[in-house]
Order: sequence, then C-alpha cells, then structure tokens
Amino acid sequence: MSHDPHNHTAEGHHEIEMPHASMRDYVIGFVLSVILTAIPFWLVMTMPLSAAATGAIIMGFAVVQIVVHMIFFLHMTPKAEGGWSLTSLVFTIIVVGIMLAGSLWVMHHLNTNMMPMPHETTSQLP
Repeated sequence: MSHDPHNHTAEGHHEIEMPHASMRDYVIGFVLSVILTAIPFWLVMTMPLSAAATGAIIMGFAVVQIVVHMIFFLHMTPKAEGGWSLTSLVFTIIVVGIMLAGSLWVMHHLNTNMMPMPHETTSQLP
C-alpha cells in the first residue's frame, strides 16, 4: 500500500487523524486529577467551611475535573475532528450543569418536604 502525502483515501475523502498525546500530557492530566480529587477530600475531612460552601466547591471541582479528563484523556480540542470535539465538550458541560442543578433541586426539596422523624436516644433502649 502506498503512502498518500495528502492523506486521501481511495474515495478521495480526507481521513480524520486522531490527535496524538504524549506521556507528558497523560502525566499532567493524572496530576491534575489527583489534585482535583484531593482538595475536595480534604475539605470534607477537615470541614473548614460551611456545608453549603463545601458542597458548592466540590461541585465546582467536579466540573473542572470532567473538563480535565476530556482534554487530557479524551483529547477534545478545537483542532480535533474539525471542531466537533469542542462542540461535544460544550454539550457535555451543559448536560452536567443541568444534572447537577437538578440533583441539588431534588435533594433540597426532599430535605424540606420530608416528614420529621422522631429522634431516638440510646437511653430508651432496655
């Protein structure tokens, strides 16, 4: 099979070339992922902030981590696949935002609309 310098197939169409990632890109993605996981873990374990602030920060870190994974591991850049990868990224961010907002809305309404439960103490046990 001969090599075509213009990247044409037998039908005359251009082949889509997948972006090549280096080990450096994977290491950067991995380090960022570890940092973006460790900080929310530390926030939950030490509780230096209020529960609402901690929850908001964790969700922000989750969104950033999704973007890091898409860029460094799925190679979604404006150049890849004629820009369709970037369009997919924007769509994914919108869907994740809707899911996060919907989940928070549902959990808030479940919390406010639950019937109060009597608190049992250990002193009532026989």
